[in-house]
Amino acid sequence: MIEFRKLTDVEPALQLSPLLRAAHRTMQYAAENNGIGLTSTKAFQRKFVHWALEHVDWPGYGPEKAFKVSKVVNEYEFPPIQIVHFLLLQRKLGRNYKGKFLLTRKGKDLLTTPGVLFGELIPFFLLEVDHTSYGRLDERPFGTWDVWLNVMNVELEQGLTERQLYGLFYGDGPDWDNAGWRELAAFSSYVLKPLEWAGLISVHEVEGGSRRDWMCFKTALWREALRLETDREVRPAVRC
Repeated sequence: MIEFRKLTDVEPALQLSPLLRAAHRTMQYAAENNGIGLTSTKAFQRKFVHWALEHVDWPGYGPEKAFKVSKVVNEYEFPPIQIVHFLLLQRKLGRNYKGKFLLTRKGKDLLTTPGVLFGELIPFFLLEVDHTSYGRLDERPFGTWDVWLNVMNVELEQGLTERQLYGLFYGDGPDWDNAGWRELAAFSSYVLKPLEWAGLISVHEVEGGSRRDWMCFKTALWREALRLETDREVRPAVRC
């Protein structure tokens, strides 16, 4: 069983969600600028994509990285904002109309209610979206969110590496430096990346270390937003 709790609009942990931040700032931009211009293929125009790169504060993406290869960045080259566009359309918070992305009445109503906006977007994003659609490998690991979340709820309290998390579900063998890297990468892309983007886990690179050393932790938002069957089994981490 997976249940998302209703969060108040003043819940501090909401600030930990990159996806919520990006969606809210996109909606604010649309509200303040009479919409967002669209290309002929109905993607956000570069003007807004470049603005978003500077303002959405997305982990792993930013102007320095984006403009290193090219001076122009399209929506499809900035996956976070492409996902936000998709989600706002799917949840009917916005619509593409006459060359612009415009907020709907529902979208305008949620501009001042971040707790409600979180409940509108994050459960749908995490549980309903096909995460292979923006992954590099176009592969998904065997398993379900019910299993992944309930096991991580207990085992991730103290923090684990990506490899250790993978091992909880699929055993030893695959690692970043052997032939099993594709299975590990698929798990990271399909399970861990969406959780990080939703703000439910944080992923930390170890200075001077390799990908094998990256650590994952549950965030305060995980504890506030999720109600899971294994909650009674969780033993709070001891922080020194």
